[in-house]
Amino acid sequence: MILDEFEIIKKYFSKTLKKFDENVIQDIGDDCALVKIPKNHVLAISTDTLTEKIHFLKDMHPSDLGYKIVAVNLSDLAAMGAKPKWITISLTLPKINALWIKHFSECLFKTLDSYNMKLIGGNTTRGPLSITASIYGIIPKNQALLRNKAKIGDLIYVTGTLGDSAAGLFLLKNKPKTMTKSLNYLVKKHLRPIPRIMHGQLLRNIASSAIDISDGLFSDLQKILNFSQCGANINLNKLPISNVLKENFSKKKWLKFATNSGEDYELCFTIPKKNISNLKNAINHLGIQYNCIGEIDHIKNGYNIFYRGKNINFSCKGYNHFLKNNE
Repeated sequence: MILDEFEIIKKYFSKTLKKFDENVIQDIGDDCALVKIPKNHVLAISTDTLTEKIHFLKDMHPSDLGYKIVAVNLSDLAAMGAKPKWITISLTLPKINALWIKHFSECLFKTLDSYNMKLIGGNTTRGPLSITASIYGIIPKNQALLRNKAKIGDLIYVTGTLGDSAAGLFLLKNKPKTMTKSLNYLVKKHLRPIPRIMHGQLLRNIASSAIDISDGLFSDLQKILNFSQCGANINLNKLPISNVLKENFSKKKWLKFATNSGEDYELCFTIPKKNISNLKNAINHLGIQYNCIGEIDHIKNGYNIFYRGKNINFSCKGYNHFLKNNE
C-alpha cells in the first residue's frame, strides 16, 4: 500500500497527540499549532536543516537522523539557557519508504520524550532527502544568554571535549578496515551528540555570553567576539581533548578537528572572574568536564593564540556552508 502525506502523519507521527501539555491549545491536525507562553517567560525559537550529502552522509541510518535533528536544535536552546518545550518537523523524502519512516519517527519520539518535549506540527513533501526542525523553548524574562555581553577580562570556557565529532565524521567517510571500540566511540560522538541543556539553564545568571559549537570552536567563538566587540587570548594547550582522539590521530589532525571543525555541540561561554565559585557550585554536579581555555581581551574581533606560553600563528577558520572546500 502506498501511503499519502496524511496517512504518514497518522501512522508515524500521531503519537504526540496522546501527550498532554497544558500550554498547547492546538497541535497536529489544524493549519497552525497554538501555544500559550507561561507568565514572565519569553519564547526561544531556533530552526535547523539537515540535508543529505551536505549535513549527513547518504547511508546514515534514519534512527540517527531522528535523534540528531532534535539534538542539533536542542543545542541552540542550550546556548540561550532555554527549557525545551515544542518542535515542528518538515520532512522531505525522495519516495515513501515505510521502514525508513518507522525508524526515523521511533527515534524522534524517543528523543523528544527524554527531554519532555512535544511535536506540535510540521509537513511532509517529496524531493531530495532533507529534514528541517523548528524548536521552541521558554526562558524567564531577562535571563537569556546572549552573544553580545562578553567583557574584557571574562574567562572563556567550553564543556566536554572538542574534535571527537569531526574525527567520527572522518572515520565514516574513510571507512577504516577495522573499527575498534575507541573508533566507534568517535563515530558515536558524531552521530549522537549530547546537547548541554542543563548546563545552559544553570548558566543563566553566571555566564556573560554563550554559543554552541556547531561550526568549529574558533568560528563560533568569533561570533561572540564580533557581537561583543572584543577579542580573545586562547591557550591551545588548555583545549579539552579526549585521550581517544589523541591516541588515534596525529597532533596536527586532532588540533584541526578541535579548533576548526564542527558538530561538537558543546557550549562555549564566558564568565566574569568573580563568578568562578558560582560556576563550580552550579554545574559540578552534572558530571561533565568544563575547561577554561582563555580570556576575553581588548583585541578587536580577533585572536591571540598561545601554546605553552608562546604566541603562535594558527589558522582560525571554521566551517562555512557556502565554501566548496571546508577541509
